Amino acid sequence: MAADHEHPYVPRDLKLPGYVPCFLSQLEIVAPYLTASVVVVSLVWLLSGRCAKLSKTERLLMCWWAFTGLTHIILEGYFAFSPEFFKEKSSFYLAEVWKEYSKGDSRYVGRDAAIVVVEGITAVLEGPASLLAVFAIASRKSYSDILQFAVCLGQLYGCLVYFFTAFLEGDNFSTTPFYYYAYYIFANNIWVVIATVIAIRSWKNITSAFRMTNQREADQKK
Repeated sequence: MAADHEHPYVPRDLKLPGYVPCFLSQLEIVAPYLTASVVVVSLVWLLSGRCAKLSKTERLLMCWWAFTGLTHIILEGYFAFSPEFFKEKSSFYLAEVWKEYSKGDSRYVGRDAAIVVVEGITAVLEGPASLLAVFAIASRKSYSDILQFAVCLGQLYGCLVYFFTAFLEGDNFSTTPFYYYAYYIFANNIWVVIATVIAIRSWKNITSAFRMTNQREADQKK
């Protein structure tokens, strides 16, 4: 049983029966994720370029929603539905990702209830909705801005729960300051910043559309 406690995570008394250390190095884990992300973004950017009606902003939004949707479904989906990933005895990539990320937030490897719920909702609802946003933008659906606004609110709510629960629980889940700032702070704030920017843009588009509709109806009554 002694091996069960030989993990790198904080707090040190965290119980992880059957824990198996990472097989891959940090570089071997992070590099494929970044490479795959670049490939996805590049493909969406190139394919969206075939639609002359799309602006560069809309193409960038499609890239973002494709990237974030796949991240939600594949990475976060695996976490939500694989409660014993830390026991994985092979170099299975998705398990390695979460063993590594848990160095920045051990609530993941410890299966904190709030984290599991947030990630589960994100994977099941926000992931598919993000991919739907790609289609909605490309085909100029009327619900495009409403959908993007709703998903952004969901992402921001999830981030608030994520950060505030950590704060209330003592914010002591990272093995080193590097992991704290690189994984916990930087990686998650990407979603905070981008979701905020997109939500503001979508809100402006929605209110503008309503304003134009109201003005048109007022003109017809004259």
